[in-house]
Amino acid sequence: MTDTANDSPIFSIQKLYIKDSSFENPNAPEVFTISDPKPNVELNIAVENKQIDTEHWEVALKISVIMRDQKNDKLLFEIEIEQAGIFYMKNISDEQMAIVLGVDCPTIIFPYTRQLISQMTVDGGFMPLLLEPVNFSGAFEAQQTPQQLN
Repeated sequence: MTDTANDSPIFSIQKLYIKDSSFENPNAPEVFTISDPKPNVELNIAVENKQIDTEHWEVALKISVIMRDQKNDKLLFEIEIEQAGIFYMKNISDEQMAIVLGVDCPTIIFPYTRQLISQMTVDGGFMPLLLEPVNFSGAFEAQQTPQQLN
């Protein structure tokens, strides 16, 4: 008789933390005198992971936000954040591991990063920037499809 309980997948968050953060407002105070600004947001999101040891992984969510005024293309602010987590994972298949690292972990990290970005914009003198939820599953599937076709 085999003890299958010891083979059950295990997943837990060990730590969430900020690796790097930056808020730049190089055109202050002039940007606060623009009448009726029309903000244009450029958003870039990347997910990186690395194995720390046999059962621990670091997953990092890197977000870059550039906000410009559409009328005069003046930079209002720029934010760069790298927020990461250490995750304990055991008895997870290679196929499932890719999904956990590319979908589940960033989905856990994102709300914390979203809150930080909102707070940074308020502290920088702007209205809070509330990022829309990200479909990490859809992004993961879109990234995997070209590789699977080869």
